[in-house]
Amino acid sequence: MTKARASDIAAIRASLDAGRSALLWRKQIADTETPISAALKLMQPERGDFLLESVEGGSVRGRFSLLGIAPDLVFRAEGDKAQLNRHWQTDRAAFTDAPGDTLAALRALVEECKADTDVALPPALACLVGHFGYETIGLVEKLPRPAPNPLDMPDMLFVRPTVILVFDRLEDALYLVAPLWKEKSADIDRALDEARDRLDAAAARLAGPLPEQPVPDSLEDAQFTPVLPAGRYEEMVNRAKDYIFAGDIFQVVLAQRFTAPFPLPPLALYRALRRINPSPFLYCLDMPGFSLIGSSPEILVRVRDGEVTIRPIAGTRPRGKTAAEDAANRDSLLADPKERAEHLMLLDLGRNDVGRVASAGTVTVTDSYTIEYYSHVMHIVSNVVGRLDEKKDALDALFAGFPAGTVSGAPKVRACEIIAELEPETRGAYAGGVGYFSPDGNMDSCIVLRTAVLKDGVMHAQAGAGIVADSDPAYEQRECEAKSGALMAAAKEAVELAREGRYGQ
Repeated sequence: MTKARASDIAAIRASLDAGRSALLWRKQIADTETPISAALKLMQPERGDFLLESVEGGSVRGRFSLLGIAPDLVFRAEGDKAQLNRHWQTDRAAFTDAPGDTLAALRALVEECKADTDVALPPALACLVGHFGYETIGLVEKLPRPAPNPLDMPDMLFVRPTVILVFDRLEDALYLVAPLWKEKSADIDRALDEARDRLDAAAARLAGPLPEQPVPDSLEDAQFTPVLPAGRYEEMVNRAKDYIFAGDIFQVVLAQRFTAPFPLPPLALYRALRRINPSPFLYCLDMPGFSLIGSSPEILVRVRDGEVTIRPIAGTRPRGKTAAEDAANRDSLLADPKERAEHLMLLDLGRNDVGRVASAGTVTVTDSYTIEYYSHVMHIVSNVVGRLDEKKDALDALFAGFPAGTVSGAPKVRACEIIAELEPETRGAYAGGVGYFSPDGNMDSCIVLRTAVLKDGVMHAQAGAGIVADSDPAYEQRECEAKSGALMAAAKEAVELAREGRYGQ
């Protein structure tokens, strides 16, 4: 039986006639095109384009990669005030206040971005993509907020692409998808023609050569500088331990920020990072005013076909220089009572978070205390799943698990209060989430870890360590540095390649 290679136009017309959105698509062979080459040809700076990829188990590339371009809509929020720009392609200043509070506005937009899908399409589709910063916890919990916001980023920013490209590595295929939103499709023939034009334009650019990549005249060495003054992180750790001994909390994650000059385009850093630190969640979000480049190891919350997943990661050791040293570090990690106790607390928290939105009796731990390996570190990992209650939706599930216990602490709300007291500035994107909502109602999100914010030629990276009663401040400082090591290595490689003239090859 021959698989479909293009949309059923009659089915699209039927969906639009019935007042539902639909997807126009076509499929082509892509054994000579890669997600990176496509991104170089199609992505434009600060437009809201994105690339999402995955490497499973640190060594096997995920089947699907997603590239989204040319958004027609941008949603942004600061605190409980949300704004929408439905004219992004023609007027980037045309933001208007969204009705209701931020969560109500986002929920309405997620619902608006649902569409009838075709069974011939891959399950990985992203119709609404973006980030939500750590401080969005204030939407569901009354928490103090540090005044300084040095990166001046919105708490939340989502884009809706007009063209989605899905690479299927198994079939060496590329799906080009153009959404037809019901509110823009009153004239169905015109809407179909415009969608075809978008696909034709993307296909034509893919068929062309790679564009030349401009390189700055001078490039500084990428070298991280800590933002905190010397000794400040140790003070934070000791103060957190005071709260632990007083019985306020069992554990809290304290983070710090590092900066380095980085004048190259976001894709230059992303290309180096995906080689140096392949992870389950790889992303390059070239957003208006800033970029997020990340290789996160950890699911925040996933909703797929009615199943909710949270995958706690807690417990860290550096990778060994030899196989024997790697094995020794693994054994040391699994035998460390401090690391095991910390992981158990966060596993229990993950069970509780899933249980808040799952049907009674469906919460299950499917993996516990396994080791996952990454380029610079190894972690203890567990996996918790449950069936989403029929009265809940993907957004309920997302905020039931937000922020993740692995980047806040336990008990979670009190830990967040202590973070707000001890950390001197807002976290911004760090410890928040990057994710997407699918047209079929599914959602996937990861915790913003191992992630750089690129803004005004500067790279910002944050990393944290879990503080418990017997934490050693010097060790926790080294853990923060180790967790930021992959980003530093990627920045150095990107700069070196640019200097050697191999940037863009």
